[in-house]
Amino acid sequence: RDTALSAMQLMADKNIGLLVVMEHRTIVGVLSERDCVRRLVLAGKSPEATSVADIMVRNVVKADIANSFVDCLKLMHEHQIRHLPVIENDDLVGVISVRDLLSEAVAHHARVISELERERLTMLTSTA
Repeated sequence: RDTALSAMQLMADKNIGLLVVMEHRTIVGVLSERDCVRRLVLAGKSPEATSVADIMVRNVVKADIANSFVDCLKLMHEHQIRHLPVIENDDLVGVISVRDLLSEAVAHHARVISELERERLTMLTSTA
């Protein structure tokens, strides 16, 4: 029985904002920093005496490894979540965050802009 305090310490040690709670290789919940603040601190509960199971979110929104960038973004937007566990054949393979998606979008747009600039230079030099 893991306590909220040990979960928060693990998040701090790993510099992560979400833990996926597993039981026998099955996802049974998630616990975010936000959950800890709202369901623990603001509720006046003791981190040492409160179990993770008492404050975790049980209805976990997940993405399949085959889901696209847009699929993941839609899931996160629709459910107002910042982290998304990713599964393959019911096994957890990772967690993506909205920050991960934002970084990918920025990198994609930088590549597109670079390609457009290259095309523009090619057109300018071929017409000169």
